[in-house]
Amino acid sequence: MLSPQDIPPSRTALLVIDIQNDFGAPGFAMAHAGMALEPVESAISHAETLIAAARKAGVTPWFVRVVTRPETDSRALKRFMARSGMAEGIAICRAGTPGMDYYRVVPAAGDRQVEKLLYSAFAGTDLEARLHADGIESLVLCGLTTDCCVDATARDAFHRDFDVFIAGDACAAFDVTTHENALAILSTHCATPVTTRDIVTAWNAG
Repeated sequence: MLSPQDIPPSRTALLVIDIQNDFGAPGFAMAHAGMALEPVESAISHAETLIAAARKAGVTPWFVRVVTRPETDSRALKRFMARSGMAEGIAICRAGTPGMDYYRVVPAAGDRQVEKLLYSAFAGTDLEARLHADGIESLVLCGLTTDCCVDATARDAFHRDFDVFIAGDACAAFDVTTHENALAILSTHCATPVTTRDIVTAWNAG
């Protein structure tokens, strides 16, 4: 049971992870790859609810997105993609292309933004220092995808001594089984899955 003390507005941030055209919008990279976008659309609808509730409760939304460039593509990522037969995946969310833009969500005045190069929102960014400077202890995560960037961010957040809560219905993978398995594994080790309703109720009570 999620209590208001778990995610007090003054010490909690909402991380909105990689809700971008290439990952979720029709006509972009994942759609072209044949991925099922229905789970993504549903998750984004819940994420929109969370963002609105966060702003109302005084919780700062942090919009995290990956922006890739040929000069910053990591050696390990390029070799991994080549071994996996997914070399074209390197070009997802390229700087200066519509694929990197937010999809259905838009930062407002007072919201924060983080640009990253790889999966975790903490890898190669100043996110940890900025969160600590704001006195943040708890993180609520939503976005795309549960098994990749949400997973990597949750693990890194836990290793940096944040309490981690994942809005399970506001995250998605490109198939339901992968999504459920990712949540189950994270819940065993480092993060607490909750629902959008749980979070909104706790913020309203706080």
